[in-house]
Amino acid sequence: MDPDFPLWLRATHLLNFVLMGIVLRSGWEILASLPRLWWRNDCKPGTEWIKFTRRELPKEEGVYTSLMDERSASPLLTLPGKKNIGLGRHWHGLGVTLWLINGLLYVALLFGTGLWRRIVPTSWDVFPEAWESMRIYLGFGVPSIEHFQPYDALQMLTYTGVVFILAPLLILTGIAMSPAVRSRFPWYVKMWGGHQGARSLHFIGMALMSIFIVMHIGLVFLVHAEYNLPHMVFGVTDTARYAQAFTIAIATIVVVIGLWIGLSYLTLADRARSQRVLVALTEPIRKLTLNWMKPRMGRQSTYTEKDLSEYHWTNGLPPTADESTEWLAYRDGDFRDWRLELGGELSGKTLQLSLGDLRQLPKTEYIAVHTCMQGWSATSKWAGVRLRDLLEVLGPRPEGANYVMITSHGLAQEMWDHRPREPFYAVLDLDTVAEDDTILAYERNDHPLEVHLGAPLRLRVESNHGYKMVKWIKSIEWITDYAAYGDGRGGTREDGAMQAFNGRI
Repeated sequence: MDPDFPLWLRATHLLNFVLMGIVLRSGWEILASLPRLWWRNDCKPGTEWIKFTRRELPKEEGVYTSLMDERSASPLLTLPGKKNIGLGRHWHGLGVTLWLINGLLYVALLFGTGLWRRIVPTSWDVFPEAWESMRIYLGFGVPSIEHFQPYDALQMLTYTGVVFILAPLLILTGIAMSPAVRSRFPWYVKMWGGHQGARSLHFIGMALMSIFIVMHIGLVFLVHAEYNLPHMVFGVTDTARYAQAFTIAIATIVVVIGLWIGLSYLTLADRARSQRVLVALTEPIRKLTLNWMKPRMGRQSTYTEKDLSEYHWTNGLPPTADESTEWLAYRDGDFRDWRLELGGELSGKTLQLSLGDLRQLPKTEYIAVHTCMQGWSATSKWAGVRLRDLLEVLGPRPEGANYVMITSHGLAQEMWDHRPREPFYAVLDLDTVAEDDTILAYERNDHPLEVHLGAPLRLRVESNHGYKMVKWIKSIEWITDYAAYGDGRGGTREDGAMQAFNGRI
């Protein structure tokens, strides 16, 4: 056996190949849900630096939703495909977690065994030697075998860059896109150029990683394959086993690609089952890494009025006559007659509160960045009443009240099983209800809330993605268990888009 290619090294490499396929393919599914990238954080139409769609965006706010921009990708390419961003995000979270664990194990063993010297240069001579290798490759030549001990200088620089620069960049920019991190440590996200800066850098890192993987696998078969393949498959230097190693390597690649595609179709075969399994696997990760983070946008100074967005996307259009003639009448009357239904069966009473009543309660305002699970963002100054303060109007929390359900005048944009559309709703747990930055907003940027953004009242939950933030609110009530409502997953987007009840990542 060649001590430079022990079993643990070969095993972690193979597992990395499998997991990177899951991470990349699920990432492409997420990108397909909003196939545009910006550097500016208001995602103003026409300012994208790159896009993967021919569709042109209207300049007017509130007439085009991000769901309208979503593309359907083939399950052969993405995981799982066919406009399933929720399931794609679950796979991405699971894949990244396993990839990170595998990577940490690889690095620990690399340094623990001293094999780090295989890929980390220890002399400045590596740079001129790498340049010479580059010249040979560009001339479609192959450096002689004596330069590979076990890698040539160019390979060493590339591996060092991927393991210790590119992979950490992907991890750090991915963390910056979590609303829980953003609302707790806004300075960290702004350090990356805001949500869109992090998203764009993450995309660039993904592209570089994809190029590396293709070139890495290609060069294995093109450059001294009679040495590479026995090393990779058997951990030996015996070139007589080249044919056997070649056959096993090709078969392994075919099997792994089949696994990737099979995961897509298995996921799509029963989307509800897939959501249950994937959420069960990923929720412990959220509990361990994110649930302790409480938002503090009301106490931060990172974002100021200079950061307010010129443009604000939306997801969902205001209720139509088919959805709520009641809301339309309120809108036409400038919401003077609108009333919030607060209470319900569990409370034993229902209060009817006007906007004036809400304004009598303690006012909370802050500047925060809104992020959608699809990828767009916008920065606004929000003002309203804390949800916990409003619920105190009802009196003590009823016995058995474990959640709060907020329901909209509007309907879901579509139902996952194509049944008639039902009222849009979201459910919050007690910890989220108690957060300082969970408010019912009636103002944005010191003006009454715009119609297309949820007037007269919308929910703001800064520790979560936007799919939890109900617009055009009709009612708020205590409930015992969200399993008794909708499809039992805790919200319209959880029901239809198979999102997680926990929207912190």
